[in-house]
Amino acid sequence: MRQPLAFRMRPETLDEVLGQKDLIGEEGVIRKCINNGTIFSSVFFGSPGIGKTTLARVIANELKKPYRNFNAVTGNKKDLDAIFLEAKMSGQLVLICDEVHRLNKDKQDLLLPHLEDGSIILLGATTANPYFAINPAIRSRCHLFEFKPLSNDDIKEGINHALVSEKGLENKYTIDDDALDLICDTVNGDIRWALNILEISAIICKDNHITKEVVSENCKMVNQRSFGSEDGHYDLLSGLQKSIRGSDPNAALYYLSLLCQSGDVSSVVRRLLVIGYEDIGLANPALAARTYPACQAAEAVGFPEAIIPLGVHIIDLCLSPKSRTGEDAIAQMQGIVSSKAYDMPKYLKLNPVGLAKEEQYNWGRYDCFHKIQYLPDELKDVDLFTHFNNNRYEKQLQEIYEELKKNKRTSNLKELYKTK
Repeated sequence: MRQPLAFRMRPETLDEVLGQKDLIGEEGVIRKCINNGTIFSSVFFGSPGIGKTTLARVIANELKKPYRNFNAVTGNKKDLDAIFLEAKMSGQLVLICDEVHRLNKDKQDLLLPHLEDGSIILLGATTANPYFAINPAIRSRCHLFEFKPLSNDDIKEGINHALVSEKGLENKYTIDDDALDLICDTVNGDIRWALNILEISAIICKDNHITKEVVSENCKMVNQRSFGSEDGHYDLLSGLQKSIRGSDPNAALYYLSLLCQSGDVSSVVRRLLVIGYEDIGLANPALAARTYPACQAAEAVGFPEAIIPLGVHIIDLCLSPKSRTGEDAIAQMQGIVSSKAYDMPKYLKLNPVGLAKEEQYNWGRYDCFHKIQYLPDELKDVDLFTHFNNNRYEKQLQEIYEELKKNKRTSNLKELYKTK
């Protein structure tokens, strides 16, 4: 069985690893640790295909330490027990854990004491943000190292090495510069993706020469980093919302187009529904309300046509006046109610106990409704609407609100009802 080119070209020494010069360059922290003959439990995080797991294996090899691979998704307790037994017998073992953020609580509980006493050196790899995705108990026992996407120069170096290496294509193939550039522009810093394209291009090319046309046949889609992890996907959603909030329809359509490539209409719809009320809000309530039917239309037609109703509505959202007056008021009140418990006025309760009839809420006194105090006594002077945005609709709302504030609200309903 012939192994894939990307597998055969995996670096075996530190000098063969592409990129990450801030970590493995002459002044890099990982290189210095290896030169001193030691390494600490660490989590490597970053995009797929940039050498996280590979570097973990290289570190173990450079230090001549025994290591075992473990996948947090497919591995089980029995696998871990065997690893722990081996670590006990050998004195210390490097555990290379892919998808380390997927370790469930049971596996973490088994692993923690071995990390604590140093019998296991964990080298974990993940595409997720470790500050959010990894349990604090694991995170506090590890050093965190971010891996940067490989540059086009790094990718070119890797491809050229694969072309001449005895482990690779053994100097049997040549490649045009524009074909090499196309691979680099397509793979977005993922050397594994690049070597996969190179391998299939070598198979289908004529006369052992790889042209741009040959590469184009195998580059039907650009490798978007956002597809490689949940964090990347949510980054795009964040970029979409911030672009709409910043009234930039060009940027918003850019992020929408990337999101649509993933085929996930539900996430876009949920985010737009929030944007309509959070960022547009009282500046244009009719547009906020139209967000729902626009999203319904997108879900009804599905991709690829769903991008049309979504895109048209996003342009409308971008160019609309913005207001966070409503969202800010809601957030302020959420902060108030989460800090202390208050008792509501008795006369507002469904069945008030201990109140005389003239002190209770009178359903027939329409003329008094706007004069009654509805907030608890401690909060009766709270004013969440000290600032309205300067648009026509909110000016109307502000005029109404200021007029209502002229009425001195009261909790003394008995005295209130005496007035006409």
